Amino acid sequence: MSAVLSMRSRDVAVSDYDSNDLVVGLSAGWADAIKRATVVAPTEASVLLQGESGTGKEVVARLIHARSPRGNRPFVAINCAALPENLLESELFGYERGAFTGAQQTKPGQVEIAAGGVLFLDEVSEMSLAAQAKLLRFLQEREFQRLGGTRVVKTNVRIIAATNRNLQQAIERGSFRHDLYYRLQVFTIQLPPLRERQADILPLAEAFLRDIGRAMRRPLLRLTPEAAEALLCHTWPGNVRELRNALERAVIVCENDAITAGHLSLEAPRRSPQVDEVEVDLNTLQRRTIARVLDQVRGNKSQAAKRLGITRNQLYFRLRKYSLDTPAASFDDGAGLMPAV
Repeated sequence: MSAVLSMRSRDVAVSDYDSNDLVVGLSAGWADAIKRATVVAPTEASVLLQGESGTGKEVVARLIHARSPRGNRPFVAINCAALPENLLESELFGYERGAFTGAQQTKPGQVEIAAGGVLFLDEVSEMSLAAQAKLLRFLQEREFQRLGGTRVVKTNVRIIAATNRNLQQAIERGSFRHDLYYRLQVFTIQLPPLRERQADILPLAEAFLRDIGRAMRRPLLRLTPEAAEALLCHTWPGNVRELRNALERAVIVCENDAITAGHLSLEAPRRSPQVDEVEVDLNTLQRRTIARVLDQVRGNKSQAAKRLGITRNQLYFRLRKYSLDTPAASFDDGAGLMPAV
């Protein structure tokens, strides 16, 4: 039996438009972020994604792209922190032959490649002030010149930017232009860190195990209760990226179909009173998941099955198994002791 139920909902749970871009979670903070992404997706507004490294900013950017009218057009991502200042301009806007030593042929930039689609600027706060000025002009005029060129190129591209820094503080320090900030933050989405999404840890783990298992051609692996407890107790400073890396490492070293706490190689957990109350019996986790979702949809079994990503027959089977089909069954079921998963 899997550690938790697979949760699929076009609204706030899972969207597997790409196997590497799973949007998983039912926690309040994550659900709010995905709801905002869904609201802004059909528009042409620039979007600023804010959150710590590893919280899934590019995943949300791809979700916005996929649900927008530009979904069948290119999605181009560029990491502004990974390129030196003297290369960022040519990478963004391209260059003409002879623009500099080694420029033996004309090369279009990422802005041109993304024409009609979305340009995702990751770690936009790492841009130099000179590069910020050129980006601002492009956002204002929707036109640019290649490096070393004289011809004005017009293009239609939507900008989604992301940062793990406080841009207001960067503006105060003089390292980020306030006018560019206002151009980018037409619509802002704050992504919560994984330590504030404990309800999502096990669903994410299950989704990653499926994805990693397919990539490594391994049968579906399951978490032991001790492994599930270790995941719930860890603080995840590297957020969702750290969780995936930990599980990928565990799959590599695991010799059977059960991942143990030892396979995860996590630091010893620093338990809190709230964590001490967590029961990691997997049947209990499933029962409480179903009870919480039923409570959220006011007992509507069709909606509950859809949100949980299972059929109505599968839901009825679990309702009987966990004695949730009786009038006396409480949908709350004491779930306050355990974050919903």
